[in-house]
Amino acid sequence: MNTLQKTAIAAAITGLFAPTAFAQAAPAPEASPVTANVTVVSDYRFRGISQSNQKPAIQGGFDYAHESGFYIGNWNSSISWISDANAGATAPIEMNFYGGFKKDLIAPGFASDIGVLQYAYPTSGLNATNPNTTEIYAAQNFTAGPVTGFVKFSYAVTNTFGTANSTGSYYPDLTANYDTGFWGIGLNAHVGYQYYAGNNANGVSNSSTLSYTDWKIGLTKDFGGGLSAAVAWIDTNANRAAYTNAQGKFIGGSTGIVSLTKTF
Repeated sequence: MNTLQKTAIAAAITGLFAPTAFAQAAPAPEASPVTANVTVVSDYRFRGISQSNQKPAIQGGFDYAHESGFYIGNWNSSISWISDANAGATAPIEMNFYGGFKKDLIAPGFASDIGVLQYAYPTSGLNATNPNTTEIYAAQNFTAGPVTGFVKFSYAVTNTFGTANSTGSYYPDLTANYDTGFWGIGLNAHVGYQYYAGNNANGVSNSSTLSYTDWKIGLTKDFGGGLSAAVAWIDTNANRAAYTNAQGKFIGGSTGIVSLTKTF
């Protein structure tokens, strides 16, 4: 998902519409509770792993946020990892449906967030464990001057992305952003750990072969008007044998990516 990107853009838009000090200025327009976004990215990386076989992807979605703190949304991306791993299967899209509650409960700039997220993969011809996954999550956002970010914990209440016997897998992660104050540029850093629960059909621990750490460093540039660009370097310590696909590509290897996003 692109939650981080949308948060950064929303903050920039809020600044653009802040009331001025002029006495005769017209009232600032109220922000819409509905936002939408579309992104083109050179490689769709989810938790450090390529979902598009190291090829470009197109993404987009929308969010509705009520003033009470409740929100719902949908986000989608083109993918190829399911068909890459399963001959005869067709699964060209990932669809995310989510809802939750996000509010500054501790102090301004420290929003607490809880919710549920459904990953849906419409497929045909798939003779493997259903990749659809449901996670619940809790996150704490923070603000310290020019530094913002969040710590988050996601927990799978179903099998995890097509891995059998993996209910109870989890993903804790930390993301931080620094507003340089120069030319709309922000610095970004992220680290997370994907843990796979359970054992495979041979009784071998899923964790021993599939669990890994991922990390990212990057830059974002806000052009104004809802347009932003990002560049990032992403890497993992994923098991090469477990994350090399049928085309011989190690989809958990280090890579640079670029993206362009428009938010409405």
